[in-house]
Amino acid sequence: MSDPVSELEKLRAELAATKAELAQARAVVSTSEAMIAGLKLEIALLKREHYGHSAERTARLIDQLELQLEELVTDAAEDAARAEKTTKVAAFDRKKPVRKPFPEHLPRERVVIEAPTSCSCCGSDRIVKMGEDITETLEVVPRQWKVIQTVREKFSCRDCEKISQAPAPFHPTSRGWAGPSLLAMIVFEKFGQHQPLNRQAERYAREGVDLSLSTLADQVGAVAELLKPLHDLIAAHVTAAERLHGDDTTVPLLARGGTKTARLWTYLRDDRPFGGTAPPAVIFRFSRDRGGAHPTEHLEGWQGILQADAYAGYNDLYRGDRKPGPVLPALCWSHARRKFFELADVEGNIRKGKDAREISPIAFEAVKRIDALFDIEREISGLDPAARLEARKARSAPLVAALELWLREQRAQLSKHAKVAKAIDYSLSPEHWPGFTRFLDDGRVCLTNNAAERSLRGVALGRKSWLFAGSERGGQRAALMYSLIGTAKLNGIDPQAWLADVIARISDLPLSRLPELLPWHWKPLANRSAEAA
Repeated sequence: MSDPVSELEKLRAELAATKAELAQARAVVSTSEAMIAGLKLEIALLKREHYGHSAERTARLIDQLELQLEELVTDAAEDAARAEKTTKVAAFDRKKPVRKPFPEHLPRERVVIEAPTSCSCCGSDRIVKMGEDITETLEVVPRQWKVIQTVREKFSCRDCEKISQAPAPFHPTSRGWAGPSLLAMIVFEKFGQHQPLNRQAERYAREGVDLSLSTLADQVGAVAELLKPLHDLIAAHVTAAERLHGDDTTVPLLARGGTKTARLWTYLRDDRPFGGTAPPAVIFRFSRDRGGAHPTEHLEGWQGILQADAYAGYNDLYRGDRKPGPVLPALCWSHARRKFFELADVEGNIRKGKDAREISPIAFEAVKRIDALFDIEREISGLDPAARLEARKARSAPLVAALELWLREQRAQLSKHAKVAKAIDYSLSPEHWPGFTRFLDDGRVCLTNNAAERSLRGVALGRKSWLFAGSERGGQRAALMYSLIGTAKLNGIDPQAWLADVIARISDLPLSRLPELLPWHWKPLANRSAEAA
């Protein structure tokens, strides 16, 4: 008869081994799923690189795959850790992610572990250093607040008894309790990171610095007033362009009894697509409504090509009797494509519970034909206007002519109530089609107005955080700060670092040297010091 105790121990050992095998199997499965998700994401990114960023369906798919990959990698890490706890067998092969080296500009702090004083094998104290192994760990130091005490010593004269003292230091704002870096942080978090002042005040209080909402608001107003001359220079640079991108978006405005829908307009200069050397810049304007009088006022005295959507409010700019002359419209092919894409989006229809068979074959074909134009544009981006125009005449013009003919043939067979008929009418409208084909006559024109739409993305994100503009002046102040921050980003510089330096220097510079502070002329303090040395 077998011993019950030994049988029980045997069963326990078998159970432990089974649990270990199960944990290891789960870890392998989780790792495999993460690997598959990573490969899918890599394939999607390669497709996007090949077919371009205009593939909206691909962009959505990439977002979904990135989220899925994040979850699966996290699950795999948990399962691997659990497997290591429950088994003593050799770990299964798992492809570890390749970590990029930490940026070279970050300071390094050496923490040296106390070295052994004797050999771990024989105990001898005759040991000699032969090298070292370094493991780097990224760490962050919490924000450090400090008070700068500027001391002005007083001296009295033994002869005349007059008191001598250095002049008071310059403060960026009239009630100068805040330094330039703090002011830059406050305004950048409010307008660049969309953190309302009340949330900033709460966070500062948790860090031991009590700054009231009214105190912060007072400084924001002072900074906006301080930076107006720089904003005016950027606006003059933008309106000196021969071609502009224009667009607008909604902004909730606090009004009696609730909120009303105001507007934030953007006008962007970017000559880089046609090889221009002028630096990019953007200005924003605020208005209480979307009336056509606003773009007419914003672009008063300007003449050139306006890339925008088909909003009728721009029509006064296009009038032949306008002074100093009519603005030429160039419409956005992304808008035209989107109207067809919505009718050809298989995944979108399935998500909405519709049958995939409801996809319009006409819309699907229209998207394919328009995408062929985008392929050509990606190849000629950055070339000078003459080279772009030559390529468009040879390659794009025949495709556009064939597209127009095909759309008219399809439209003749459709009811006016058909959804795809409305998409066709939008493109072929006598008021719109010349604007869509403008790019075939001018190498400076872009195929889309995506540059203006990108400049408004931050505003769309911010609406969820700050909920509404508190007043019309608040909206105008936001437009000013968005112009400064947006222009800094377009020129590839850190907006907060730039604002801190500008706030510190702008009052000391004569008006003639103010252009030195523009984003495309600005240099960080370290670079200026190196050049001076």
